[in-house]
Amino acid sequence: MHYWIQASSSDFIGPLPQPRSGHTAVLIGKSKVVIFGGLVGKKFLSDIFVYDIENKLWFQPDCSGNGSDGQLGPSPRAFHVAVSIDCHMFIFGGRSGAKRLGDFWVLDTDIWQWSELTSFGDLPSPRDFAAASSIGNRKIVMYGGWDGKKWLSDVYVLDTISLEWIELSVIGALPPPRCGHTATMVEKRLLVYGGRGGGGPIMGDLWALKGLIEEENEASGWTQLRLPGQAPSARCGHTITSGGHYLLLFGGHGTGGWLSRYDIYHNDCIVLDRVSAQWKRLPTGGDPPPARAYHSMTCVGSRYLLFGGFDGKSTFGDIWWLVAEGDPIIKRLTASSPRNLSENKEADDNDLSANKETQQEDFAINELQRRVEFSLSFSSSGLQIVDEFEDRELLELAERLTGYKVSNSGQDIQAVREHWRKSSQRSLPLKELGPLLRDYQRLIARSHLADVGADACTVGSASLEKNIHHFYHTKNASQLRMDDISKLLAEYKQLSSN
Repeated sequence: MHYWIQASSSDFIGPLPQPRSGHTAVLIGKSKVVIFGGLVGKKFLSDIFVYDIENKLWFQPDCSGNGSDGQLGPSPRAFHVAVSIDCHMFIFGGRSGAKRLGDFWVLDTDIWQWSELTSFGDLPSPRDFAAASSIGNRKIVMYGGWDGKKWLSDVYVLDTISLEWIELSVIGALPPPRCGHTATMVEKRLLVYGGRGGGGPIMGDLWALKGLIEEENEASGWTQLRLPGQAPSARCGHTITSGGHYLLLFGGHGTGGWLSRYDIYHNDCIVLDRVSAQWKRLPTGGDPPPARAYHSMTCVGSRYLLFGGFDGKSTFGDIWWLVAEGDPIIKRLTASSPRNLSENKEADDNDLSANKETQQEDFAINELQRRVEFSLSFSSSGLQIVDEFEDRELLELAERLTGYKVSNSGQDIQAVREHWRKSSQRSLPLKELGPLLRDYQRLIARSHLADVGADACTVGSASLEKNIHHFYHTKNASQLRMDDISKLLAEYKQLSSN
């Protein structure tokens, strides 16, 4: 069990970094976290903030430097790559305004000095949204990105001693080109997950690249991994952080569905367990941070440090801890002020009233189950929009229709929606009413959020599909009458064809 704790002023001393997204944060040894660059509004940044782990101190170092044009350090940028080797932080590429960058810098964090590097060999083209990782304590591997015209799928290896780049010649099948993905070196393999691909789709595939370790004498090649467990939904702009025997994936944004013009941002935690080689949902307590992408997540001892990011509207400057059970900081969650007697009595009365309502609803559900002989789930906590890949009945139906296990591509879900578009009241099995109703509400909610996010007009809560879509506030299929089914199907078909 892990817990989210928002950092407080008592956790640190010194000036905190200003809000930003698209920045980088690297861990130097076990002593400090170095944050560089990013974007806030339309302003690209080139500042450095350092978190001294032992002293719990934030500070801005006074850096010297030597660039080819006389500048002291890299120009402002975001969506670049940054990798630490010993006490050095290497920076490549990124974006400044509409320009993709291809310059190469190193920061010596012992003396806080920037140097622009003149590299050799097969030089990578300028790009942003690439991903990179260290290989041992000498080399860096970089994969993919966006050069302003096309998505990339090339692999470059840099020797940080000779400063020579080598474009890796990879045999066999290649992953689709992408940007906004993650690339994490795990022992002898580079693991690449997600990203936005050619033509714009957001992906949820996992690939492993071998042949990066010279001593192994392996031919370079990609393998797509299909691991069991609760895999994350397709996304980009997420982070993957190594911690012990597992990798922790957090946040990012994914498609809002084929009806939506806008993306859905995430704040879930998924673990890739390296021992059992499967995906797992990380159980968390406490109020989670708001959903976001293009943030940074750094492993600091036994804790994770989350900073910044963007949710499609706002740029974040908040700092969060994700800590394991037993961490003393968890005591903050249990510290609460006592409530007075009148508040407790009012709460008790509300609980009694809600309990009576729940009993009545449970009786209606049980009666419907007895008559139609199919299982229904009910929650008295109000309407909750469930993601497609969390909807167990929907996934089971997709597997029955397609004949194979559901992937993260979303094509299987579209097969279910096409099935319902072709269904009639007579042909629709009653056991499909539950997942159909949830998908109907899912499409409405995403369409509504897209309209609000566009800021094109103000949509009042009273207009939230209450009149146009009659079943948006229906909590469960048990509340549907037989003559409602044809109306629900007609409205669903209209929604899914818009």
